[in-house]
Amino acid sequence: MSGAGQPVAIVTGASQGIGAGLVAGYRRQGWAVVANSLTIKPSDDDAILTVEGDVADPATGDRIVAGALDRFGRIDTLVNDAGLFIGKPFTDYTPDDYQRIVAVNLTGFFMVTQRVIGPMLERGSGHIVNISTTMVEHAHSTSPALLAALTKGGLVAATKSLAVEYASRGIRANAVSLGVIETPLNPPEAYAALAKLHPMGRVGQVSDVVAGILYLESAPFVTGEILHIDGGQSAGL
Repeated sequence: MSGAGQPVAIVTGASQGIGAGLVAGYRRQGWAVVANSLTIKPSDDDAILTVEGDVADPATGDRIVAGALDRFGRIDTLVNDAGLFIGKPFTDYTPDDYQRIVAVNLTGFFMVTQRVIGPMLERGSGHIVNISTTMVEHAHSTSPALLAALTKGGLVAATKSLAVEYASRGIRANAVSLGVIETPLNPPEAYAALAKLHPMGRVGQVSDVVAGILYLESAPFVTGEILHIDGGQSAGL
């Protein structure tokens, strides 16, 4: 078990991209981390516990929380990073597309978040961070992605609801709303065109997202916030 003063973060979708960056970022801050993904390798770092499994399966949430408490004795933050994106015209979506995206983006959020609330209430503190997208409020005619907007928009609404419900009991809830971030999600040759979506003229880096989430960790009076990390995309073009 970690020392009593060492905070503990759970990060879903932690095997690559933003999730892997968050694991490294929290470790640099001295946190212990429970890293979950559908497939993830064990870590040589004693302060990182890896838990394989689909977040849409309630049993995975149970194992994540039990592992965090057994190994480290507490849960301070949950970052719901696991997500699935399928962009296509609305009428091209299939029932399978719908089921897959809802399972990861909404059911996964629900299953894991519901399970961390109890331990956080017992400690009288906690932080939930949800990953959303600027597409929720700034749709683009050349990049249709209704299922992303539907599910991530749901997370934005849930963030505010959680923030209000638990504010008096020490639990904060915030979200980060992302523009295009350079991750394995997009092919490298696409980034020059995608950068034009952002007034800053570049795509975001994983480090930009990590910095934003760690800012939220350092801001105890901030809850219910939707922090845009999108190079100004939400402000307009």
